[in-house]
Parts: sequence; C-alpha cells; structure tokens
Amino acid sequence: MTATINIDRIGFSAEVFEEFLSLRTEADWITQARRVAFERYCTLLEEDLDPEEFKRVDLRVFNAAKFRPAAEGADAASVSTLLADETEYGGNIQHVDGRMVHSAFSDELASKGILFGDLQTMLEQHRELLEPYFMKQAVQPDADRFAAWHAAFWTSGTLLYVPKGVEADVPLHSLIAHTRSGVADFGHTLIIVEDEARATLLEETTSAEEDTEGLHVGCVELIVGKHANLRYVQLQNWSQKTWHFAHQAGNVASEASLQWTVVGLGSKLSHIHQDVNLAGRAASAEVNGVTFTSDRQKISYYTQQHHQAQGTHSDLLYKEVLRDESRVIWRGMIKVDEAAQQTDGYQRSDALMLSGDARCDSIPGLEIEADDVRCTHGATTGRVDEEQIFYAQSRGIMENEAMHMIVEGFFQQVYDRIPIEIVRETLSRTVQGKLGIESMTV
Repeated sequence: MTATINIDRIGFSAEVFEEFLSLRTEADWITQARRVAFERYCTLLEEDLDPEEFKRVDLRVFNAAKFRPAAEGADAASVSTLLADETEYGGNIQHVDGRMVHSAFSDELASKGILFGDLQTMLEQHRELLEPYFMKQAVQPDADRFAAWHAAFWTSGTLLYVPKGVEADVPLHSLIAHTRSGVADFGHTLIIVEDEARATLLEETTSAEEDTEGLHVGCVELIVGKHANLRYVQLQNWSQKTWHFAHQAGNVASEASLQWTVVGLGSKLSHIHQDVNLAGRAASAEVNGVTFTSDRQKISYYTQQHHQAQGTHSDLLYKEVLRDESRVIWRGMIKVDEAAQQTDGYQRSDALMLSGDARCDSIPGLEIEADDVRCTHGATTGRVDEEQIFYAQSRGIMENEAMHMIVEGFFQQVYDRIPIEIVRETLSRTVQGKLGIESMTV
C-alpha cells in the first residue's frame, strides 16, 4: 500500500477513536482491550488486504469519512422487520444506530441459567464467564483491518449463553437496525452453547428507509460445545446504500452440530468472511446460503470449512439469484488438517441469472493434508430457460408468476434444509417482493 493513502477514507483516525471512547461508559478492561485492538488496526491500515480474498471486491469508492458511530440511540418504532412478528420468541433484543434500545427475556428461560441480552452489560456482569470467549476463540481481532476495526469500535451486541445440558426450547430474536444516514454500526453477536445444550437464534439486520446510508462492520461468534446443537439464522436486509463488512466464525466441538443459515438481500456492497471450524471429533456443520441481488448490488462471500479433527462433516450449499446489473462473488475453501482423517466435506454454489448484465463469480477450492477423506466441491451458473417461461405462459401463467415458480424451485433445495417454518415462509415472501410480484420493502 502506498505511503500517500488517505487513512480517513479507508478507516477511522486516532481522533475519531478518542472521541468514540469519550462517549462511552464501560469497564476499564473493555476500554484497554479496545486500545490494544486500535493499535493493531492502525498497523493493518498500512498493509494490503489479502488479494485472494479482496481482489474481486472493489473498495475504491468506499469513503469511511462519511460515517461515524452515533452519539445516541433512536426509536425502533420506525423499523419494519421480516421476522420479529412472525412467531412467539423466548426473548428479543433490538439495537438501533449502534445502541441497544430494547431487551426482553422469558423468566422461564432465565430460571434455567440462560443469559440473553446486551453484550456489554453481560460482559461486565459476567466477566469471568464470558471474557475467555469474546474475540478469543472464534474471530481473532488481528485477522485483518476489518476485524481489528470492529474490535476497537464494537458498539451494541447480542449475547446468548446456554449452560451445560440446558435447552432453550423456543427461538430468540435479535434485531440490528439503522434509522439515520451516516451511522457507523459495529454490532457484535456472541453465542455460547455449552456441552449438551441446545438453542436457536434468529437475527436480522435492516434499515428504516430505502435511502438510509449506513456502515456496518460486524462480527458473529458461534461457540458450540460437545454434544450441543445450535441453529443460527442471519437475515441481512440493509438498504441498498449501506456498506456491510463482517467477520463470522463458528467453532464446533466433538459430536456437536451447527446449522447456520445466511440470507443476503440488501446492502450496496457486502463482504462476509465466514469460517466454520470443526474442532472436535465427529463435529458437523450445515451451512445454508440464500442470496437475491438486484440493481447494482454486490455481495461477496469468502467461506472456509476447516476440518481439524477426525470424522468431521461439513455441508455448505449456497444459492444465488441475480437481477439487473448486480454481482455475487463466492470463494469457498474446504481445508482438511493432517489429523482430520475420515473427513466428509461438501460445498456447492449455484447461481441463477435473470439478466444478461448480472455476473456471478464462483470459486470453490480444496486444501487437503489428510489421506483418508471424501471432499467434493462444485459450482454452477446459468440463465433462466426461455422455454420454461414459454411453456408456463402457454398454460395461462403470467410471465412474472412463471418467473416466481422458477426462482422458488431454484431455492427449494435450500428451503428444504431449513427446519424453521417461519424462516422458510419469510424467504418465500421476500423472493416475491424482489421479483416485484407483491408490494414489499426488501
């Protein structure tokens, strides 16, 4: 990176950092950890990003100077969501413009020893229990400049902790929203499911208005203990004027299972670095992806399924539909350590193009050091078959309805893997909105 680079354009300066700290009230150990992260962030700003990960992500028009952490929160009343009102939840939390504005939690679940609520509050009240997990086991603060940026400036966050042998038998809900333009939000989600425990969290991100300009530099950490089970859904629905960067990682212990569903609908540009670490013997992970882009959106995924122990299993299936001049990039890697014999790894990305100007780059990969494994990867990209549209129209089906049938059928393979009915139904309705079949804000 050249010496003449404008730091204010690609990140935040020391003056912005000190102003940010002056607006916060938090424990000294949290502030000190921020200062360490910021020092590392300043170093990483002077270094090039990993070309393999970022060479297809055009950041030349990104201007960090347009965004700042908000000094105060806002009312969530103006925010419409896709999942919040669809079912009963055991707890829900709302973060607006980088501040926690609402939190509710079932007394029944709390009586089981489950913790759910604002991340900062929980870290301060349960430091001995939670600090060993926070950005120490899943996402590392020095992974790249975006991870360090988040570690220095993280704002609001959701914490879910389920103790050993406990089941959260109803799902929980988390909302991250922007209501004002110019807000930089650094939301963090930390889920810890201890040995033999079970939980489900549905999380969504959204903007109050279509013209809300925002920046989200997020982090998701999923820690799944031995024989435990976690279902996590993240539905990204930012406005098409929002920049979205995220580091996300899941660690899965012996004979535990993680089902992780990622939905990409909104944003101007998104780049998600997603790691699944199968750290224990016979650990398993299923990763589902549903992406629908339109206009000039660009969504980029960099995924890694890291098999670290014997007998582990991973299954990643991403489906992308692209309209107009939008673009999707998926770079996937299955990495198998020498000790991870009898690994079974699978990854696939399928793209359906609804426009001749859309583009999808799908790049699967394998890095295998063990000699007793079964690993498969693949990717497909294709256009909607005009004969299928003609066939449907010849039987009295309108063109937009025929297109919806084709797109729904394309996504169905992923839908069938999602056991949560409200998620399947919400995705189906949202696809209709993206196709313009019914009036829906997406």
